[in-house]
Amino acid sequence: MSAAGVATLSPLKDQLALVPPCLFGAQPLDSILIFLAVPGKPLLPMRVLDSESVASVKLRIQRFKGFVVTKQRLVFGGHELTRNSSRVRDYGLADGNVVHLVVRLADLRAITIETANGKKFKFQVDSGRNVGYLKNKIAAETGEEIESLKDQRLVLGDEELEDHQLITDIAKKGDVVIHMFIREPAKVRTKTIDKETVVTVVTPEDKGNIHIDAALNNIELANRGGAPVELIAVNRNVQFSPAITDMIGTTIAGLENGHLPVMSAEGSGGVYFMKDQSGESNIAVFKPIDEEPMAENNPRGLPLSVDGEGLKRGTRVGEGALREVAAYLLDHPIDGCRSHDGTGFSGVPPTALVCSFQMGELKIGSLQMFVENQGSCEDMGPHAFSVKEVQKIAVLDIRLANADRHAGNILVCQDGDHMQLVPIDHGYCLPEKFEDCTFEWLYWRQAREPFSTETLAYIKSLDASKDIALLKFHGWELSSQCARVLQVSTMLLKKGAERGLTPYDIGSILCRETVNKESEIEALIEEAEDSVLPETSEETFLETVSEIMDRLLDNML
Repeated sequence: MSAAGVATLSPLKDQLALVPPCLFGAQPLDSILIFLAVPGKPLLPMRVLDSESVASVKLRIQRFKGFVVTKQRLVFGGHELTRNSSRVRDYGLADGNVVHLVVRLADLRAITIETANGKKFKFQVDSGRNVGYLKNKIAAETGEEIESLKDQRLVLGDEELEDHQLITDIAKKGDVVIHMFIREPAKVRTKTIDKETVVTVVTPEDKGNIHIDAALNNIELANRGGAPVELIAVNRNVQFSPAITDMIGTTIAGLENGHLPVMSAEGSGGVYFMKDQSGESNIAVFKPIDEEPMAENNPRGLPLSVDGEGLKRGTRVGEGALREVAAYLLDHPIDGCRSHDGTGFSGVPPTALVCSFQMGELKIGSLQMFVENQGSCEDMGPHAFSVKEVQKIAVLDIRLANADRHAGNILVCQDGDHMQLVPIDHGYCLPEKFEDCTFEWLYWRQAREPFSTETLAYIKSLDASKDIALLKFHGWELSSQCARVLQVSTMLLKKGAERGLTPYDIGSILCRETVNKESEIEALIEEAEDSVLPETSEETFLETVSEIMDRLLDNML
């Protein structure tokens, strides 16, 4: 079975397998025919009721022979169908629409390419890929143009491999070694021009150099030594914590020892585990911006965003790495602002923006310290977690208006005799609007408990204006919409906590009950906008929001 988890049934059987039995006869008036898109396979027809829940559709896909996936993510129109209890018509699904299924790439194969002179290239390849894809990987690694590899022969044993052959067919017994004659690899050079680092890839034939400007609007590389991973800093006064610099150093050591990044089986974008010097342990997680969901090089088969909006409303494709770093920077230690190497109140792992040069191409993305864990909340449920651990996640999510908090991105770690929760995946925090705010913990019993004295003191110390200035100091000047969301969400958290409201009470104000019903915070902002003149300053607008919010919260007591 390929890693994509797709059955090899005939098109007719595919269609029948995804049609509920009640629809074989006369079709109800509210039935619609949609098409399921899975990477590397033809579209699969699927008839559903427009009154059917998202959970029901996912269950039928899960039961479909060959889809051995329980952690499904469905995407339509550039946005994820996150609310399982909502009906498909709430998301606007109609006849002929294509829904993308993001599946777990659980079946990776280790492939070694050995040249005639004994040089070896090692790859982790999804078994659903073909030999042609492998040639592309070789071209990227060596700097050769893919056209120059067309006439090269890949040989496994005595058999010459064809481009269309699947990795799963040639690696049935596990890891394999494939022999190939290739030309001299490309040379990589770096130089500094006017305080900017330019990376140049030169092919042996010098068929035209590829220049990649890594300055990114005055962003400078912290280390100009030509290392495979370098920190990006926009401000020379930024001092990186020892945890960050140690993570970078260990990641570089792993790459220089030949341990290539390994793509994660999870997620809807490109997520790579970076190895340590021995190659036996994960040290960090790298997420390139060009492989984010809906981005140009997304490896999960998601369509390209047509308007630049990300998978969650109010976010932009390519900004996920900035949001990952922002979540770490704004997760202040309990004793003050993140200006030193203290652990944040909510425990977001150390995260930095980096430039990575591997396999012949430059990648910009977030690098986050890998956390050893026993799984996620999705694997074991919330009953064993302490109130303190759950509420530290709640404080972070409310404050950052997280649009993608689910049980799968809360790691469970063993800390002595109790379980510790670690929040990850913050690429959809700080959106420009509250429309897609979702908090898995909202329905856990711990969210209905009052905040502790320690947590109340931490919440009281928060200052959204200082947070906005801190992000600007580190290189991200929030858009006016994102800044407003941070101001309003922080205001709500502080005012709600001061009145003795629980995380559930406050979170319910931020989250929609259904897809099409506005949340209370959205209604509040609309009321504030209707109450002020168009040219009103942001300060005056926030004062109006504060007054309306006071009235709303007082009515809840």
